[in-house]
Amino acid sequence: MIKLINKNAVRKARHRRMRNQLTGTTERPRLNVYRSLSHIYAQIIDDTVGTGVTLVSASTLDPEVKAQLEGKTKKEAAEITGEVLGKRAIEKGITKVVFDRGGYRYMGRVEALANGARKAGLDF
Repeated sequence: MIKLINKNAVRKARHRRMRNQLTGTTERPRLNVYRSLSHIYAQIIDDTVGTGVTLVSASTLDPEVKAQLEGKTKKEAAEITGEVLGKRAIEKGITKVVFDRGGYRYMGRVEALANGARKAGLDF
């Protein structure tokens, strides 16, 4: 009998393994990425406080980002989201982060989001 591979379960296991090594501190919070089929979400999280506190977030559903997405591809939308996240982080005084790709491969939309955040001034 052929077994189907649950790709999301494999991704979550990969993410769990990565999270054993990555931790967001007050000086260097964690930039977490979640990618759905039609949207991308990013948060900057400080893991030292309780179960983690979200300091800054951005997604393709934010009104500021959504206004710029007319006629753009998902990859371009991810880069715009990264730029908005980076600008919000700089305003809060966050310049250095640890990049947590959420178990996704570093390509496509995840890479575009990272490049957008770097373009805005984040260092990772």
